[in-house]
Amino acid sequence: MSKKDNGGLTVIFAYLNEKNRPYSAQDVFNNLQKQHGLGKTAVVKAMEQLALEGKIKEKTYGKQKIYFADQAQFAEVSEADLKAIDSRISDLSTQVQAISQGCRQLDAELKELNSSLTTEEMMSEIQELKAECSGYRERLEKIKSATNHVTPEQKEMVYKERHLYVKEWKKRKRLASDMMGSILEGYPKTKKQFLEEVGVETDEDCKVTMPST
Repeated sequence: MSKKDNGGLTVIFAYLNEKNRPYSAQDVFNNLQKQHGLGKTAVVKAMEQLALEGKIKEKTYGKQKIYFADQAQFAEVSEADLKAIDSRISDLSTQVQAISQGCRQLDAELKELNSSLTTEEMMSEIQELKAECSGYRERLEKIKSATNHVTPEQKEMVYKERHLYVKEWKKRKRLASDMMGSILEGYPKTKKQFLEEVGVETDEDCKVTMPST
C-alpha cells in the first residue's frame, strides 16, 4: 500500500472516531475530498480495509454500506454524564446564538459606517457647499443690482406682440400658399422651379421654423 493510501486510512479513521456518527463512503468522500484531495475509489477501499481490520464497524442496509467508529473503544457514559453533556450543549448553543446576534448587529453597524462620510469627507463637502452658496449669493446680488429689469407689464406686452406677429405671419403664409397653389394649377413646371423663377424664399430656405402661438 502506498504512502498516500496509508495517509488516507489515517485521515478517515481519525475522522470517523472524531465525529462518531454513521457515514456512507459517499458521505466521507464529500466531507474530506476538498480538504485532503481523496478520490472516491480510495475512500471506498480505505473504509472497506478499516472495517476488515476491525478498526471501524460496517453495516449493510440494502445495497448501501454504512460505516461508524467502534463504540467499544469509547468509555461508557452514565446517564448523569449524558445529561451534563446535553446541558453543556444547550448552554453553548445559547452562547452561539447570542454571539451570532451580536455579529449581525456589528455587521449592520459596519455597513452603515462604510456608507457614511468620514470627517475629512464631510468637511470637504461642507467647503464645497459653502463655495457653491457663495456663488449663488454673488449671482443674486448682481441680479438685484441690475438696472435693466423687465417689469411684469413689459413682459406681458412682449408676449402679446409676439402672439400678434406670429398670428400675422401664419396668415400671410397661408395667403401666399393659396396664391401659389392657384398659379401652379396652370403652371407647366414644378413648384420648386416656380419659386426659383420668381425669387421667392420659403421659411425652409431661411431655416426658420414657425413658432407656436
